[in-house]
Amino acid sequence: MTLSPARVPATGVRRLTTTLYGYSFLDDFVLLYPVYALLFADTGLSLWQISSLFALWSVTAVVLEVPSGAWADTVSRRRLLWIGPLLTAVGFALWVVVPSYWAFAAGFVLWGAGGALGSGALEALVYDELDRLGAAGRYARIMGRARAARLLGTVASIGLAGPVFAQGGYRAVGAASFVACVLTAAIATRFPEHRMRAETSDDGWATTLRTGLAEVRRDRTVRGALLLIPAVAAVWGALDEYTPLLVRDIGVAEATVPYLIMLIWAGVTAGSLLTGPAERLGTTGLAALLAGAALALAVGAAARSLAGIALVSLAFAGFQLAEVLADVRLQHRIDESRRATLTSVASLGTELATVATFGGYALLGTDAAHSTVFAVLAVPYLVTALALVRARAATARP
Repeated sequence: MTLSPARVPATGVRRLTTTLYGYSFLDDFVLLYPVYALLFADTGLSLWQISSLFALWSVTAVVLEVPSGAWADTVSRRRLLWIGPLLTAVGFALWVVVPSYWAFAAGFVLWGAGGALGSGALEALVYDELDRLGAAGRYARIMGRARAARLLGTVASIGLAGPVFAQGGYRAVGAASFVACVLTAAIATRFPEHRMRAETSDDGWATTLRTGLAEVRRDRTVRGALLLIPAVAAVWGALDEYTPLLVRDIGVAEATVPYLIMLIWAGVTAGSLLTGPAERLGTTGLAALLAGAALALAVGAAARSLAGIALVSLAFAGFQLAEVLADVRLQHRIDESRRATLTSVASLGTELATVATFGGYALLGTDAAHSTVFAVLAVPYLVTALALVRARAATARP
């Protein structure tokens, strides 16, 4: 039976999205997430050693982010997407089989390398496949749902980690995390990929990187879209790590904190699911979204109440929505041959800005309450919104 032309793209899009959603869910379905810091402490590591492991993880991501993106523009992106989870699986196995400082360090390097291989490659593969099927206009909606699938994977892993840990300890949650990584790699092999000369490009990754950066310098629209991603993603991504402290400061019982964190992440998930309709906002609408989310964050944090936490959830939903829309703007402006490279450059900018936000939070938090620091760190979003409005006005000017 021969499929009609309309049927073929629909089937192709369905295969791509089904694979993407399954991959996204399992990639964040890691039962070790809520307990690995406890594993390090119970192994006898000092606070300094644990902090150095987190720093090593960040450094690995920073060092490998851009080279891996350029590599993804010269080799099969699908291959990188299944190799990455396998590297992470090996790291998790080291943690629970031979728990020690150096095993933990090796695991973080492997986890960081695995994440770097997928960063940029996934977005580029999805966009190019949708473009080939004539469905590039659905990229925002599809990636928003993929983000929601990731969030569901995280929430599900947190919910299951407790009972699994109670039954089998660190080895049980480690084994479950290992299996999830292997399943993620297996699903990645089902991604369609139709790029021409994906394996035999004459250009090496270094050449691809140079030409990609040259495009950023040459094209103002590409440069602006690239800088917008860290401007939107970094601050709220760093603040997420401090939300338990913000919640606890409103005076709720310790046992209530996880439920309010779940409320915040419910808002983030809702923001991911709204990306399709929100793509029509345009530059002025995106600026209004950021400004509104910034005000909700400042007012909600300063309120130090349950209603205030609800406003923080609303703010995070807006930031998540804006982050996906910023990625869409970048994907629409870059060439297929350098898509993964420039997406990884944007991710590198986000990593560096996030580290800077951690430092700023530590400085501000020395003498100020968490609610005050959250309110102060809403200001960069107001600045970004103003910059978008000015850029829009400059574009409209004759």
